[in-house]
Amino acid sequence: MHCHRYTPANGLSRRAWLTRMTGGLGAIALADLLSGQAQAALPGLPHFPAKAKRVIFLTMTGGMSQLESFDPKPELNKRLGEQIPDSVMAGKKPLGMSSRQSSFPLVGCSTGFAQHGQSGAWMTDSFPHLARIADDLTFIKSLFSDAVNHDPALAFLQTGAQLPGRPSIGAWLDYGLGSVNQDLPAFITLTSNRPVDQPLSSRMWDAGFLPSRYAGVPFRSGTDPVLYLSDPQGVPREATRRMLDSLRGLHEMERAAEGDAVIDNKIEQFEMAYRMQATVPEATDISKEPQHILDLYGEDVQKPGSFARNCLIARRLAERDVRYIQLFHPGWDHHGSLPMGFEIGGKEVDQAAAALITDLKQRGMLKDTLVIFGSEFGRTSYSQGGISKKTGNYGREHHRDCFTFWIAGGGVKPGVSYGSTCEFGFRVAENPVSLHDFHATILHLLGIDHERFTYRYQGRDFRLTDVSGKVVQGILA
Repeated sequence: MHCHRYTPANGLSRRAWLTRMTGGLGAIALADLLSGQAQAALPGLPHFPAKAKRVIFLTMTGGMSQLESFDPKPELNKRLGEQIPDSVMAGKKPLGMSSRQSSFPLVGCSTGFAQHGQSGAWMTDSFPHLARIADDLTFIKSLFSDAVNHDPALAFLQTGAQLPGRPSIGAWLDYGLGSVNQDLPAFITLTSNRPVDQPLSSRMWDAGFLPSRYAGVPFRSGTDPVLYLSDPQGVPREATRRMLDSLRGLHEMERAAEGDAVIDNKIEQFEMAYRMQATVPEATDISKEPQHILDLYGEDVQKPGSFARNCLIARRLAERDVRYIQLFHPGWDHHGSLPMGFEIGGKEVDQAAAALITDLKQRGMLKDTLVIFGSEFGRTSYSQGGISKKTGNYGREHHRDCFTFWIAGGGVKPGVSYGSTCEFGFRVAENPVSLHDFHATILHLLGIDHERFTYRYQGRDFRLTDVSGKVVQGILA
């Protein structure tokens, strides 16, 4: 049997003819995309009415200790210096660097704890401002992860997988739900300008196998928030517009000839960058904020790149309908000198995080904004190395088996503590919540059934929650 290539009358091969036809369809779709309308959601999304419209994720990178923050364990203070019982370890081998330890002395919390609000939520004395809004917060104390080292654990938190190549949460949401504001990216990240104990890879806000336009856009501190966005000195905006119109024409010709969907992404990214030249400086300019708002966020709000300033910018971005805003605040990898390190970190984030919740609430935005505060994993109930008898200094190793997040707004029941850990803070005792469960819950609050939200890549349907995940019904309003 002979196979004959179909050749249309105009001399084009079948493949070239189909490519040109699909290129024309792509140009039509692209013209609609760039006609001034915000990017629409995928057909069929959301699957049901959403409780939240947007997400602000306050990410404490490095592994913030749950035992010094939201999950006090008096038993650890009582047994200070004692070896962790074999019954608690339950045959598990110590992970990470502590696998080389020969001794595992229990260590209690160096800070005081108290209950706050009508909910009676436990809160460290290092977070006095968050303590005042305890009834607005919902605590999940029974989270666990699959990863124990920083990069894979942070990747797992961000993408649902430890290995690179998967889309981050913000990219998934941009792809599925689209953007509301055509002049700003749907997914923006801000990183605190402070000493970094663990490097942050751009993979944490990458689009993975999704089209590149869904990747997060990092905003930097200072007068030029986005690299290479501003026009060169002496080049008027009208000249940039003419250049982009000409470039777009060339790209559309290439798209029609080649049928490469990547070209669509290039054109949209150039056009978005042009629109951002006007919108980004305004969105990140806090100079017109009233003094009482600046005072709410604290003195650090005047420092470019501070967590406080980033929180205020996050509120401004949320007002402008940015879908997913992620703040990274490094500095929580306390293998040693934990008491001092935690006190420093607490002062950096406490007032601003509480101010963000208060600010959103007084504007009527908290009800449809989901705010998350969490880390890639927790810390061990035993000290990493010895406990200093002279200073009381100690550190804690990474711990993936139980840690705590708080969340607020966006369809979550306030004033609730969900799940619990054992008296040693070593394992989950009640209502375990995997990170896949947590991701499923985020998607649910945004109107998405995580099992039906997939993307076909290399012959397989992928999803944020991989092949598991259950919505945590106990925290839903």
